[in-house]
Amino acid sequence: MKITNFKAKISHYSVIILFLLSLTSVIVSCGPFKPKYTDSRKIPSNPKDKREKNIKEGRGFRAMGMLEKKNSGNFEFASSNEMWRATLDLLDFTPLSNVDYSGGIIITDWFNESNDQDPIKITVRFLSNEVRVDGIKIIIHKKICKKINDCKIVKIDSTLEQEIKLAILKKAATIKRNEKTDIEYSETGAGRPDGKD
Repeated sequence: MKITNFKAKISHYSVIILFLLSLTSVIVSCGPFKPKYTDSRKIPSNPKDKREKNIKEGRGFRAMGMLEKKNSGNFEFASSNEMWRATLDLLDFTPLSNVDYSGGIIITDWFNESNDQDPIKITVRFLSNEVRVDGIKIIIHKKICKKINDCKIVKIDSTLEQEIKLAILKKAATIKRNEKTDIEYSETGAGRPDGKD
């Protein structure tokens, strides 16, 4: 009796092992685990040149990088986006209620210049990272209150939207023009072995 149980166990485990091997081959052959083929003629052989190339392309190492989308070399941060910086500079006079760079939106809190005016809220939606007219959308809401708890919020169409958009575009163009776009890495700069601090 012990022999039949042993044979049953072996056949059961062999089915499980066969299933796991086939599952492993399917997982490895597709998706993030698929091996990448590279052209060794395009990769510098000198390690120093490899590092400089990776720095210029914005590549880095991440422990969980295999599970994320592969957009290496294309990093866009709020500090490098001219439209974003120009909008924050322009709206620095008012408190902000929502600032979400990944969502591409800035919303101010309700504000008014004097007590006899109805408060407004400005929403700036970024449709592109480039400095262009169709890359930004301005929406203005007005809060009209007849009594303290009886308020109505309406979207208003006014020239203020176009004025804000134009001011943001001008400021972004100025920021872009004044920035240095190409960073040169020196071989003997500060922090390098032969560099002088």
